[in-house]
Amino acid sequence: MSSTTTTRTPVQTAALALGVVFLLVGVAGFIPGVTTDYDALSFAGHHSEAELLGIFQVSVLHNIVHLLFGVAGVALARAANTARAYLIGGGAVYLVLWLYGLLIDHDSAANFVPVDNADNWLHLGLAVGMIALGVALSRPATPRDGHRV
Repeated sequence: MSSTTTTRTPVQTAALALGVVFLLVGVAGFIPGVTTDYDALSFAGHHSEAELLGIFQVSVLHNIVHLLFGVAGVALARAANTARAYLIGGGAVYLVLWLYGLLIDHDSAANFVPVDNADNWLHLGLAVGMIALGVALSRPATPRDGHRV
């Protein structure tokens, strides 16, 4: 019986970790107590009064998006190039979502996800963090003598 070992690159590890976090956040959005005002959770729209950890406005749609984003992270973490694409592409998506959240009226039908100010700042942090991880962890190692490996 032979054993094979698979070594994950740092970018794969980061994509996998973020994927798992998004899965946990998606599940947590459906847990009363972790999500406050759970009885006010709606499918979509700004009328959902439920808040994850009492801070981030969520809806069923918002939770499903987190779950799908988590599944994508876990699946794309299987290879370094797709893990990098997940981190940088996902960061770009969160950057767009941050801008969207800044531009829309939070009390309008355009806020269908829904997002609030706490979500907006979290989305900016995720955008910067994911893009930075995707870029920084994809660089080839450079030894002290300056020659790339």
